[in-house]
Amino acid sequence: MYLSIGNDMAVRESSIIGIFDLDNTTTSKRTREFLEKNEKEGQVVPCDDLPKSFVLTAEYGLDRVYLTPFMSATLEKRLK
Repeated sequence: MYLSIGNDMAVRESSIIGIFDLDNTTTSKRTREFLEKNEKEGQVVPCDDLPKSFVLTAEYGLDRVYLTPFMSATLEKRLK
């Protein structure tokens, strides 16, 4: 199955490592460093709107960080 994450994008549910709220997680220095590192490496997929959460995936040996305009709670409800 696939999870719609906005901006006409979807990710495989089996590839999702985690769904994280940007407001809560970016208070951590390690999370900010993680996001900056992945952005420099070209692993961050931006969204058109103001991002509210991010989805971390791993598939075919590639890690990706998808920024999404949806709240993490909304995405988690879609998974159920």
